[in-house]
Amino acid sequence: MTTLNAVESARPRNGLDRFFLVSHRGSTVGQEVRGGLATFLAMSYIIVLNPLVLSGVDANGDTLGIGRVAAVTALVAGVATIAMGVWARHPFALAAGLGVNALVAITVATTQGLTWPAMMGLVVIAGLVMVLLVATGFRQAVFNAVPDALKTGIVVGIGLFIALIGLVNAGFIRRVPDAAGTTVPVGLGTGGELEGWPVLVFIVGLLVTAVLVVRRTRGAILIGIVVATVLANVLEAVFRIGPSVAADGTVNPTGWSLVAPSVPEWSAPDLSLVGSVDLLGAFSQVGPLMALLLVFAILLSVFFDAMGTSVGLAREAGNVTADGQIPDLNRVLMVDALAVSAGGGASGSANQIFVESGTGIGEGARTGLASVVTGVLFLLAMFLTPLIHLVPFEAVAPALVVVGFMMATQVVQIDWTDWGAALPAFLTIVLMPFTYSIANGIGAGMIAYAVVRTAQGRAREVHPLLWVVAAAFVLYFGMGVFRGLLGL
Repeated sequence: MTTLNAVESARPRNGLDRFFLVSHRGSTVGQEVRGGLATFLAMSYIIVLNPLVLSGVDANGDTLGIGRVAAVTALVAGVATIAMGVWARHPFALAAGLGVNALVAITVATTQGLTWPAMMGLVVIAGLVMVLLVATGFRQAVFNAVPDALKTGIVVGIGLFIALIGLVNAGFIRRVPDAAGTTVPVGLGTGGELEGWPVLVFIVGLLVTAVLVVRRTRGAILIGIVVATVLANVLEAVFRIGPSVAADGTVNPTGWSLVAPSVPEWSAPDLSLVGSVDLLGAFSQVGPLMALLLVFAILLSVFFDAMGTSVGLAREAGNVTADGQIPDLNRVLMVDALAVSAGGGASGSANQIFVESGTGIGEGARTGLASVVTGVLFLLAMFLTPLIHLVPFEAVAPALVVVGFMMATQVVQIDWTDWGAALPAFLTIVLMPFTYSIANGIGAGMIAYAVVRTAQGRAREVHPLLWVVAAAFVLYFGMGVFRGLLGL
């Protein structure tokens, strides 16, 4: 793994270079622009997907509105990502987190009496608690308490998670319906076979990207995305494939996974959701205890998702010192915490660092300049929301698979002869993709590390903060049990 200490110092070419440390981190402005564009293309789907996740009806029969959620999703992602680039100066992009927005949507749908403004108020509160934890240094102290084996496991686990996201988004791997009469949870394509033009786009994109990466071609990942996008648009124009689920609910298993490629149109964003939250409404609607449990669930998820993602991305970018520290980590964590509250305040759900930022890093991004590029593109997407329809999931998925491979190569840094560290690291690695959650993998790894080291008679090697975190995760994983005991 390359570290900042291994990068030769270079004289900045200009003020932009000096401010963003471009030459210092062994990059160029061209690399940063390409990386920022690649990251945007890889994660822009959130502008379409987030409104769909948050489309339910609350206790008053109200909805947030697809168009309004799309607008605030792009707005908050753009502002937060630019802040990350300018202040923290890392190539990390932020947007509405899929795990949290699903938790928010399910909670509103299943908790009697809860409204959207009240639920978003809880997200704001969780973000403010995060800000306090960062300001007091607690969050960075937890990061420092994590042993190196688990940190490496986090990187590798995120790599596998990214690759799985790419394979699922492309339809290469699909969930096997329960009615199929099999215990296999996932399978290849539809019914064990690869069908449809979208899957072909993914395969072509993956092969092109893999060949270019192996040949060390400059701009390999971005070229692969462009080639797959052009092919996707040509196929859609010729065969009129359409999305996998049409507007009227018709299912097309060989269609595009979310949206069909189309030409963007100009539209004015509706930002009326900004500020429409009820900060303390949930405490009266569902009771103080239930409201606090929901804040805890949101907090723990975003706390460790961001920590794990920043570790993985920083290591992949080489933005770590020889002793494993991430420069300006506290700034990274503060921007992430503020983005949680900002997302809730705009009714777009908590914003977090996206693992898809690894796509830009794989393209060469090393500094915050790439994040500025990504953020500006998100702000433009407010006016050109259909712009992301030009690039279907299947065209970006190959990049995620290749980046996942790059991150997984760090598995050799784990000492597999030390089972007390290797077994928890293994659990961290496998549970991230298997549970579709970075936080779950980290939690399982930390609990296992504390227990196994104690069983080895080496409890002193477990940092006291790690015991605190492990206990918090026990509570987190047992949330359903505790709710049942408390009658909630």
